Amino acid sequence: MDEPLCCCEYVDRRGQRSHLAACCCDCQELDEGCDRWLACKSLPPGALESIADTIADRLRVPWFSGAVKINVSLVPPLVLLPVLLHVAALHFLLGLLVLTSLPVVVLWYYYLTHRRKERTLFFLSLGLFSLGYMYYVFLQEVVPRGHVQHSQVVALTCGLILMLAALSRAKKDPGYLPIPAGNEKPSHHVLPNRSVRGSSSGLHGAASSRAVNGEAKGYTRMAADEPEGVKKDWCTKCQLVRPARAGHCRLCGRCVRRLDHHCVWINSCVGEQNHQAFILALSFFMLTSVYGIMLTLHTVCRGQTPFVALFYCPGAYSDYSSALSFTCVWYCAIVTAGMGYILLIQLLNISYNVTEREARLALRDNTGRRLLGGLVIDTGQYNRGFLCNWGHFLSLGSSPPQRSAEDIV
Repeated sequence: MDEPLCCCEYVDRRGQRSHLAACCCDCQELDEGCDRWLACKSLPPGALESIADTIADRLRVPWFSGAVKINVSLVPPLVLLPVLLHVAALHFLLGLLVLTSLPVVVLWYYYLTHRRKERTLFFLSLGLFSLGYMYYVFLQEVVPRGHVQHSQVVALTCGLILMLAALSRAKKDPGYLPIPAGNEKPSHHVLPNRSVRGSSSGLHGAASSRAVNGEAKGYTRMAADEPEGVKKDWCTKCQLVRPARAGHCRLCGRCVRRLDHHCVWINSCVGEQNHQAFILALSFFMLTSVYGIMLTLHTVCRGQTPFVALFYCPGAYSDYSSALSFTCVWYCAIVTAGMGYILLIQLLNISYNVTEREARLALRDNTGRRLLGGLVIDTGQYNRGFLCNWGHFLSLGSSPPQRSAEDIV
């Protein structure tokens, strides 16, 4: 019987027992890459991927039952964000350069991972660490100046706690459809379905459906025991019949009821079960962030309104503490503007009872109406009026899945 692992030991990707002290030993891929780099030779195909896999496998921290692997995507925000913000606080031009390039780099990384259909913890790590670090700077640099009352600090802290609680709820099950045991097809008999507009014969014919959100092509089907008008379709990936408005997430590899989109900021899908918590988390974030920005500007730029102080604050770079606080304010303002746009689109979609996934499909197939300057796409399929749409949204997850009103079309 093998001996238990100590806190510094682990089983590597080859199934061999290794130790943290040997993290730089026996690394053929890295040695070969360094030799080629010193000799100004190009790396063979797949060498960078092999080196990255080796580093990811050996990047671990000691733990009671053996060294635990650290996700590489968690590390860059923890290191780069404080460094970049402190560099930006050195001079106005450096701040302009950093705060301009940082969103560009984040968007580039999002595009890169989205194109490769990869899941990453980078955005979740960046979001959570940004919250923690901004709160730390507020307590260390702003509160000691004496212009922030204790009640205001308590209010800001409560908002942060409520936002994290809503975020924790949004990270839970978004409404995954259960996968049949052994990835087998459902036991009930299914028949191909054909559109029967204006027909009372109830005949069903074969009808193909396009790939949606990266899914493979499948066939629209309807269970024999379901009443007419209940629209369902077949997912060839999960091998199950899914209800209307459900979709397959290509990143999670699961079907989700009333799929809205896959949010990289929570590293999870937004669906029927967590959509309310997602909106609540965004709302608490907006309120807390705007309140923190106002308190900081009121302290750093005395005698000016927050909006004016954001663009004109003569004493912001008089000392390093003020410069760092002002730089963090601008960083928060950029993030808040982005999240505010996401929240606005979400609120408009809810008002018209349309999901992000349905809006994308409507744009692709040219079947929806652009409203409010293109901010919202009204498909007209589930729109029952402003009050009814919000009433339906607020009741999401409260009724049994099989009784969902949105299955009726």
